[in-house]
Amino acid sequence: MPASQASALVEFSTCEISDALIKLDIPHGGYIPDISMISAPTGGRICAPAYTVRMICASDTSAPKLSNHFVDTAPAGSIIFIDAPPECKNAVWGGLMSAGAQARSAVGVVISGRCRDLAEHRSLGFPVFARGHSTLGQSPFTRPSEVNVPLLIRPQGDDSLGGNAFPAITVEPGDWVVADEDGVVCVPSDLEVQVIERAGRARAIDERCMGDIKAGKGIQASFKLHRGK
Repeated sequence: MPASQASALVEFSTCEISDALIKLDIPHGGYIPDISMISAPTGGRICAPAYTVRMICASDTSAPKLSNHFVDTAPAGSIIFIDAPPECKNAVWGGLMSAGAQARSAVGVVISGRCRDLAEHRSLGFPVFARGHSTLGQSPFTRPSEVNVPLLIRPQGDDSLGGNAFPAITVEPGDWVVADEDGVVCVPSDLEVQVIERAGRARAIDERCMGDIKAGKGIQASFKLHRGK
């Protein structure tokens, strides 16, 4: 994809991107719940195509096995996106993996699961986003099974959206992943340009609202003037 489009997407916050996706009739706004920043990236935001990794419980001996470590095959300029079994309380990512990913020029890692070695990630300055952390390592609990496959990320716990169950989100290889201090969103690759356009228009409107609100014109009046409601 053209570099100019990628760089334009990275200019927007995850909140702006979710708003744009909602306007494009994506009901979950691309939001992947409960994944937070563990190690802060330079500038506070990462944005890159997803290199997907499916983790499974080590007890599953029927699932495929990888011939190479998934970090060693991560493309430069990608975000490694890992889906781990939600019932597993161990980490699937540690400091050595951050060092390896950084050496391959990966942009960062997003984990639907847990990580460990927090101080090492932060010392390396490598961006890590995860659902939580653990003292337990990957072995003997989980193992990587497949890479560059669609990942169906299901909400964990009693998540809801407007009174309805929060929908599962599919992360396809090559989809744009954007992560910052507000959270993580996935932008389907075929919606990238539309998201950029919508987010740009919405930002201009919000900037006008902010100017009027700071000037004391009130939220309701400013919203009605600039947002039409």
